[in-house]
Amino acid sequence: MPVTLKDIAARLNLSITTVSRALGGYPDVAAETRQRVLQAAREMGYHPNVIAQSLQRRRSNTLGFVIPATERYLSDPFFLELLSGIGDGAAQRGFDLLVSTCAPLSSEERTVYERMIRGKRVDGMVVARTRKEDERISYLVQEGFPMAAFGRTALALDFPFIDVDGEEGVGQAMAHLLGSGHRRIGFISPPVYLMFTEHRLAGYRRALERSGLGFDASLVVEGNLSQASGYEMMGRLLDLGDPPSAVVCGNDLMALGAIHAIQERGLAVGRDIAVVGFDDIPLAEHCHPPLTTVRQPIYEIGKMASEMVIQIIEGRELQERQVILQPQLVIRESTVTTERG
Repeated sequence: MPVTLKDIAARLNLSITTVSRALGGYPDVAAETRQRVLQAAREMGYHPNVIAQSLQRRRSNTLGFVIPATERYLSDPFFLELLSGIGDGAAQRGFDLLVSTCAPLSSEERTVYERMIRGKRVDGMVVARTRKEDERISYLVQEGFPMAAFGRTALALDFPFIDVDGEEGVGQAMAHLLGSGHRRIGFISPPVYLMFTEHRLAGYRRALERSGLGFDASLVVEGNLSQASGYEMMGRLLDLGDPPSAVVCGNDLMALGAIHAIQERGLAVGRDIAVVGFDDIPLAEHCHPPLTTVRQPIYEIGKMASEMVIQIIEGRELQERQVILQPQLVIRESTVTTERG
């Protein structure tokens, strides 16, 4: 016979209501009592009747996440880290994760969101790679649907988000390069419609201004966050009459592509041209040479975002609705310091 709430309550000499609320994560249950209930549930092999719970609460106990990618998104380490965080955060609260994919800015994107929400397939959404003018977030706010985003927008909307200070992160990268003697520094930008592009580019420009260096538009090229685009854009920078001695890339995958392009020209990364990325995906530490990059805690952000959405679904007030985390520059061999005139 399957273990029931009544069985757990009898073992711990608690009421069925207390056991139920402890397993549901309600804040009115003492932490010590919750731990006793959770431990007993594990030991007794208790498995909740998810279907019955969903019908009772009129909930699916599922979060939705639409990956804004065109192809091979599961080979993108950024999304693997983010999905792991979202999924683990959801699972720890007894929620499942429904994942779909759709090309960003496509005509089908709105339909994918409507199918999830109006079809009552999910109770809340996590949104990533936010845009300056983000129709996804406008739609979710308009619907009053539980959501949390990884990133900000330029819209005058109040919504829960977690973000990393991209301006500060690129500023740290630029300070490192400028301090190493570099004066001609390129920037491989993410797509301009993304909100974090504006922040990271602002960090690049501000660092130049503080150092008394002028902004040279020829040193800024736009990629699409893929390794292939980093390779292509680095080739364009190398073809300049006066190429840069260092380059900051808007994410690690483009930085890996840039490293490939540099090495293909017979140049040494770090000695001839310094390369900095952004994200600190697992590949960054193990590429050749290891990549200097701006670390943002992708897994932790995914977990935080899912927890925020679930709190909203459960009617609990968020302690912080809008969180901006500080990044950290991780210096590795792709920016070996050299004296430059």
